Amino acid sequence: MTVDQATPVDVAALAARLDAAARDAAATRQLTDEVTLDVDGGYAVQTALLGRRLARGERLVGLKMGLTSRAKMAQVGVDEVIWGRLTDGMRVPDGGTVDPATFIHPRVEPEVAFLLDRLPEPGEPVGDFTDAVRAVAPAIELIDSRYANFRFSLPDVVADNASAAAYAIGPWSPVPDGLDNLGVLLEVDGRIAQVGSTAAILGDPRRALDEGLRLADRYGVRPAGGWVFLAGAATAAVPLKPGSHVRAVVEKLGTATLRAAA
Repeated sequence: MTVDQATPVDVAALAARLDAAARDAAATRQLTDEVTLDVDGGYAVQTALLGRRLARGERLVGLKMGLTSRAKMAQVGVDEVIWGRLTDGMRVPDGGTVDPATFIHPRVEPEVAFLLDRLPEPGEPVGDFTDAVRAVAPAIELIDSRYANFRFSLPDVVADNASAAAYAIGPWSPVPDGLDNLGVLLEVDGRIAQVGSTAAILGDPRRALDEGLRLADRYGVRPAGGWVFLAGAATAAVPLKPGSHVRAVVEKLGTATLRAAA
């Protein structure tokens, strides 16, 4: 972690600030406006931030990738793949409803989700789909940066748990032979809002799975059987407006849906 000698980094205080922004649905300034923070420091803040959620009774249930497509990198102005953590408190049932008022500036994006069957062995190529992967499903991730204007540096978004906010997963199914170029649609109120391909997810969602597990392991996070893994967005994210109905369609995998309260 890099710190400014004049402004030492208080990891717990930064985590508390991001946690309060999320709970109050009130944006805060970028952390790097006030302290010098590198990516390692960002993950230290992320760990403390998740610790606060776990202390309130939430359970860690999976991992998510961020910035795995060029569209997302361009949209938020950063250029490195990142990962974050998922808790059961972020889960929305397929077809369930979220209240946009409980977020700052919510956006939705279509994803591919994996269900891990067991803890992968160190160095095991999970992306080759050994029996460590139980199933695959279409998913919708709701992202919500806690920073004003959805603007941040790489360490800032890492600290903010890769903008994780909520997610809905469609029906699980056996892993098909190919996942590297499946058509993806994001529909809002029955109209197509985004069109993409799973090839946008690091060329193949399986590659995102390998990369995510490798990066998480670097920081001492090992997945467990039953964990969910969101491989990253196949398109740019779309703002979630009150009263809207969102549907993600992934070729061969099916659909996932959620609604926004009016």
